[in-house]
Order: sequence, then C-alpha cells, then structure tokens
Amino acid sequence: RQHIILRQKLLHTSQTKPKPLEYISQRQPYSTMPPLLSHSSSSLSLLRPLFPIKFPFYPPSFLKSQFYPRSPPAHLFKPSLSRHVSTRSFPSIRGSRSSVSMESSSPEPTVSLDSVTQDLKNQTLGPDDVSKAKLKLEDLNWDHSFVRALPGDPRADTIPRQVMHACYTKVLPSAEVENPELVAWSDSVADLFDLDPKEFERPDFPLLFSGASPLVGALPYAQCYGGHQFGMWAGQLGDGRAITLGEVVNSKSERWELQLKGSGRTPYSRFADGLAVLRSSIREFLCSEAMHCLGIPTTRALSLVTTGKYVTRDMFYDGNAKEEPGAIVCRVAPSFLRFGSYQIHASRGKEDLEIVRALADYAIRHHFPHIENMNKSESLSFSTGDEDHSVVDLTSNKYAAWTVEIAERTASMIASWQGVGFTHGVMNTDNMSILGLTIDYGPFGFLDAFDPSFTPNTTDLPGRRYCFANQPDIGLWNIAQFTATLSTAKLINDKEADYAMERYGNKFMDEYQAMMTRKLGLPKYNKQLINKLLNNMAVDKVDYTNFFRLLSNVKADPKIPEDELLVPLKAVLLDIGQERKVAWISWVQSYVHELAASGISDEQRRPKWIQ
Repeated sequence: RQHIILRQKLLHTSQTKPKPLEYISQRQPYSTMPPLLSHSSSSLSLLRPLFPIKFPFYPPSFLKSQFYPRSPPAHLFKPSLSRHVSTRSFPSIRGSRSSVSMESSSPEPTVSLDSVTQDLKNQTLGPDDVSKAKLKLEDLNWDHSFVRALPGDPRADTIPRQVMHACYTKVLPSAEVENPELVAWSDSVADLFDLDPKEFERPDFPLLFSGASPLVGALPYAQCYGGHQFGMWAGQLGDGRAITLGEVVNSKSERWELQLKGSGRTPYSRFADGLAVLRSSIREFLCSEAMHCLGIPTTRALSLVTTGKYVTRDMFYDGNAKEEPGAIVCRVAPSFLRFGSYQIHASRGKEDLEIVRALADYAIRHHFPHIENMNKSESLSFSTGDEDHSVVDLTSNKYAAWTVEIAERTASMIASWQGVGFTHGVMNTDNMSILGLTIDYGPFGFLDAFDPSFTPNTTDLPGRRYCFANQPDIGLWNIAQFTATLSTAKLINDKEADYAMERYGNKFMDEYQAMMTRKLGLPKYNKQLINKLLNNMAVDKVDYTNFFRLLSNVKADPKIPEDELLVPLKAVLLDIGQERKVAWISWVQSYVHELAASGISDEQRRPKWIQ
C-alpha cells in the first residue's frame, strides 16, 4: 500500500511536457547523414500489428521508406502481475528526513519532502549477499578504461561547442550546493560494487555525491554522442547534465559506471543549465529501481541528494516558471554507451570512422567479452532466407555478432516493457543503450486504462511516434540507424545488417508471444484469443495491470453459468453496456475452454508469491 500511495504522489507527473529542444530549428536534414543501406524488408514483416484496432501505427511501407527497418524471467509476466509491487519486492531504498517541499505537476496537494522520504525509509530489504568484504569510498577499485582507450577532448572547459574527434570531455561537477542532504539511497545498488552501506551515514556523503567534493579515485567526464530525435537527425547531443565519475570494478570483476545527473554544465549542455529538480529526480530514482525489481533490464540508482539550492523550471511550459528544489541522482550501469555514441562519429565523415571502430572494439572487449572469444568451431552461421541462399557467419565477423546481440537485447527489453505497460516516451537513438538497458527516465509512464496509442510525452502529440503500441517498431527503426552507422564504418555489410534486423523481429515476437501466453496462464500461444482480448480491453479502457491480476481468479470450469462468468472481473469491467457485456462473456467462455483443454489446474496458474 505504501508503494501505491507513493506512486500516486510522485509518478502522476509522468505526462509533464519535456523541455522544448532549443536546437529544433537548427536540425540537420536527414540527407546530411551518411548514405544508408538499402536493407531488405524481410524482418519488417515479422512486426505485424500487435493490437487489432485502429491507432497511429507505422505501416511496413513507411518503415521501409524511412529506413525503419537477456530474456526477462518467467515470473515477470504471470497472469496476476502488478506494477504496484509489494514492499517485499523492493531493494533496500532508504531515506532521511527534510522539511523541503516539492512542487507537484498536477492540481493535487503539494507533497512534502518529509512524507516522501519517510515512505522511502520504510523500505528496508538489504543486499542479497552480506558475506562479501565491504569497502569504504576511498577503497573502491576505480578503473578508467573508457578514458584510457578512447580519444578525448583536449579542452576541459564547459563552453557549449561542437566537440570534434573525441568521445568525451573531462569536466568537473559544477552544480552549486548549500547544505546538501541525502534523501534516499539503495543498499542493493551499493552492493553491486562492494560499497559498505555504512558509507551512506558519512557526514560528507552528500557533498561527495552532489559533486561538491571530489571523490578519491574518480576521473569525471561527459560523453559525446548524437542521435535521431523524433525521427530527425539532431547532430551532436551528449551528456548535457550528467557527469560520469568513472568505472568501479567489483570483486567479481564486474564493471560499474557511476554518473551524477544534474551536476552542472558541460560542453554538451547547449543553452540549458545542466541541473535537475527533485521532482524528476525522484521519478528516475524510483522507477529505475522498480523496473529492476520487475526483472526488466535497466540502469540503477545509488543515491538521491538535494542540493539545497532552487532551480527555476516552467513545469507546464505556459510561461509560469517557478523555483523547485534542486537534486542530483547517482545513476549506475555497466556502461552508458548509446546508439548515438557511434552515430555522431559516423556522421562526421571518414576522419572519424576509426573512432566508430575503436568504440566497437572497446564495447566488445569490456562488455561483450564472449564475442571476442568466439571461434569458428562454434559454427554460428545462418541463412539469410534470400533467393541467393546466402549465409551470414557470425564467427567470421565479431562486429556482426555484436550487432545481432545488441538487436536481440533491445528486442527483449522492449517486449518486457510491453508486458508491464511501460511507455518510455522518448525513444530517440541517443536514449538507446547498447546493453539493452532501460535508460534516461524522462516523461515515462505506465498504462492504466489500456490504450495502445498512449504516450506520456505531450511533445509527442498528435503524432504519437513513441506511443505504447509503436515501441516495438521504433526499436527496429533505431536498430536500423545503428546498423547503418556500423555499415558506414565498414564494420558490417548489407546482409549482416539485414540479418541483425531480422533477428530483432524474431526475438521480439518470440518474447512477446511467450510473455502474453504467460500472462494468460496458457501452455501455448493463441493469437486469436489474445488479439480479441486486447481489442476488448482497448474498447472498454480496461486497466492493464489489474485485469491480469483478476484474470487469475477465473476458474477453468466450462460449467460455470453464463451470468457468473464475469464476476471475477467485475472490478475492472465497470460501466459496460449490454453489448459489451456479451462480448466479454464470449471471450471469457473461449478462455475458460482453452484453460480446461490445457489440463493446468487453477492453482498452477496463479503466481505463488501473491498467495
């Protein structure tokens, strides 16, 4: 119940309009990008419409003309999944107390920081393994491989500019702070890199993780990258308000990057101030940890610190700017490399193509080492399905194998999103992780009433490019841009690029169908039954989470009287007329017959953790 209340207090801001892009009038035309490959449409046909209703979908012809071109755990998509996760499902997320109040993005009463942090403080689960040696901040094992291996900006100032021939700029956090305070933290994230949770109690912790005091061993930098935003090439973007402190290698030789979001200007800030407010920082902290607990690949959040300063924000972009408490989130991930990290260098001509190769070599060496160690004895050769019966041999080109794995990870991640009703809101290529992680929590949202055209990003209206139902196709479009970049750098050929996109389509459909099958508690996929269900849910705006919870209460008994079939679903089928009631009775009858034929007992269908 505490998490339900907390979500109502904080996550209702999901439809807040993002800040308009200052450079929008300066966007380069798409034709200024390097020539793109003429990929086949074999993979596109796999992404057939998932919802048999009308909404702004991108048809295959559009996708092709516009160059559109780790599996989640089984428990994730059981029939009674709820995103209102019980407190026992969360990691250790703790909070201190403060009297600062927080602005809300809706007419609801103002939420005090006191109440927020008290709710956070109640989450007390600790790390999974308490037997490992715990380290103080001064003893962390820093390893700055990104800075060592890749070219950097010779300048260290934060003047907004085009940073050429470099992957990063060394900059120091510069956000002004005054009595910064640690609001919330996660013991389980600290455990990832062997940090002793007692370090959170240090008086100087807020100073260190607001960037006001240097962290021993850190080597801060901001990354340079570009990207397509809303389908248009936007040129250089980069870390405009996030500064990476460096990489920490834990006792398992796992690499974790620590990054301070909202810590001040960088050369990539353009006209922005490089700061973040408490409202959006809380959303990122909570949602990234919640997504992790739902089993969905994501960046993590170590800590949330208030700066003690106020930041001016026009929340509704209506000319009524207000001051809000400033805050800084420490984000954690194995890497923050994005599709755009490669795109920016491919877009700058032959001189920077070697940087694309160097970045690919770096990523494979440190984050995909199994690909580096592949050999021909593994026989990873696949037919492309083309008329010439050509074959793609992934063991002969590590970049092709790497591209395919990125495509599959991306497909698996997006299938996971569809399972819980998560809508990212800004699936630009600069917001796509090469590790298949959910990254950059901006105007995200979760489905309540099932609406395939739902988008939490008001900037995305009325086109709804990034709406819930379009996410799978947008993922493929982004993969197409990524493969085009690698093709421009001569790392993969046309057939290898086509094959990566085909594997994306296959992986997504496999994961999506398996997920929907689990959500209904069925032993095998039933396309007709699932399509009819989604159509009914869309027509009647049925709650996407609560419906599947209640569906697990339907008994596999064909003898249930017709007038009792909808009783278990009564709470979500509100205010439906007789015609719609008949449609739902018809579907439930088909579902019950399918359950009875499967031979699976009602008890087996229900998730054990909820009983």
